[in-house]
Amino acid sequence: MGPVSYVIAILGCADGGAACQQVAVAPARYESAASCEAATGNVLADSTDFDFPTLVAKCRTAKSPAAVQRSAPPRSAAVKQG
Repeated sequence: MGPVSYVIAILGCADGGAACQQVAVAPARYESAASCEAATGNVLADSTDFDFPTLVAKCRTAKSPAAVQRSAPPRSAAVKQG
C-alpha cells in the first residue's frame, strides 16, 4: 500500500444539511488528513459558484468514491450556509 493523499470534496446540501451531493473536488492534494482539514475553510470560502443553501467541505482519501448521495454533513467538515 502506497502513500495516502487527501482531497477536499465540496458537497451541496438542501436545507438543513440533508440530501447532500458532491458538486466539486478541489484540485489540490494533501499529504495528511490534518493539512487537508486545515485547508477546508479556505476552500469552502472560495466555493461560491454553487446554488445550494448549504455547502460542505469534507476531506477524503484520494481513492474514496467520488459520489456522495443523501448524507448529512459530517461533524469534521467545514460548513457554509447562505
